[in-house]
Amino acid sequence: MTKTLLVGALALAMGTFAFRFAGPLLRSRVKISPRTIRLLEIASVVLLTALAVTTLVPTGSGQFGWALPAGVLVAAGLAWKRAPLLVVILAAAVVTAGLRMLGVH
Repeated sequence: MTKTLLVGALALAMGTFAFRFAGPLLRSRVKISPRTIRLLEIASVVLLTALAVTTLVPTGSGQFGWALPAGVLVAAGLAWKRAPLLVVILAAAVVTAGLRMLGVH
């Protein structure tokens, strides 16, 4: 078991290094159109939004109410207004914890 994990970790490390090394090495050989660059930028925003939405709606057993989505919405609003990241995180945590203290689950 330990040997398998070690080999897997080593393979993952080598693959990560190869991908990171290939970028600068192939930069002058591969030409990417401005349209493709723009689509990749949009795709990254879509993926991050999908991650946020799946985090917003927890699954599993337990009672999840409106406290967590309210905190996420506060964070989204502050991020939209370009508030500092620390302010966004703290405001979301305070709103979520405050609602849970008030009995809103």
